[in-house]
Amino acid sequence: MIVTPTTKSVTELKGLHLYHADMSNCSMRVRMTLTEKNLPWTSHHLDLRTKAAVTPEYFGIHPKGLVPTLVHDGVVHIESNEIIEYLDETFPDPPLQPDDEGERQEMREWLRTATEIHVPAVKTLIYTRKIGKVLRKNEEEDARYRALQRDPELLTFHAHATSGNGLPKEQIEKAEATLFRLFDKVEAELGEHEWLVGDRFSLADISWVPLHFTLIGVDFPFEERYPRVTEWAGAIRERPSFQEGILRWCPKF
Repeated sequence: MIVTPTTKSVTELKGLHLYHADMSNCSMRVRMTLTEKNLPWTSHHLDLRTKAAVTPEYFGIHPKGLVPTLVHDGVVHIESNEIIEYLDETFPDPPLQPDDEGERQEMREWLRTATEIHVPAVKTLIYTRKIGKVLRKNEEEDARYRALQRDPELLTFHAHATSGNGLPKEQIEKAEATLFRLFDKVEAELGEHEWLVGDRFSLADISWVPLHFTLIGVDFPFEERYPRVTEWAGAIRERPSFQEGILRWCPKF
């Protein structure tokens, strides 16, 4: 997704510039893709712990104040799964999409699903079990966020998740049920082929492995319930893109 920034200075940037955060699973998938492509990029790291993204300048780049944001020759791209698909199409060597059109559509479905469950499932569980305490906002920080944020879903989410109130029990239970349902599907797919879509490592794997990494950090029961997912994630962990895109920035979630 391309957006028009109000922070006009970014339109003058040349090359690939990534605004990202160490512990953001969405940032992880873009860093992995950049490494798989062996692309040079300029880092603009935002420390979420210090609320570095909650500024008028950054909201002028990303209208929701989220990470990551990719700026390519002055053009601003947001939404991590759209960014990694854009990178693969713009820099096609080596390819990270299947050749078969049916498998390519399947890959895009995995990307779409990862986007759809980000706030209601992944973010809900991660914030409940860990990040909500780290990113808790005081009254002044909360007021600053509310003055900048216009997205109703994020306003509602953060009103509970980072203000000390906690998310509703029903929301947490629904998040867990969604993740179990989807990782049941991942486990079944990996029983049919080596990677999430067919026998080639693809953007689908890059999109989903950061979810595994961060959910491991909040004790999601992969090892006892999902042996194939655990083996799949272990194989990806050996790739340079995982080492550079995830562990270099976030050794442990």
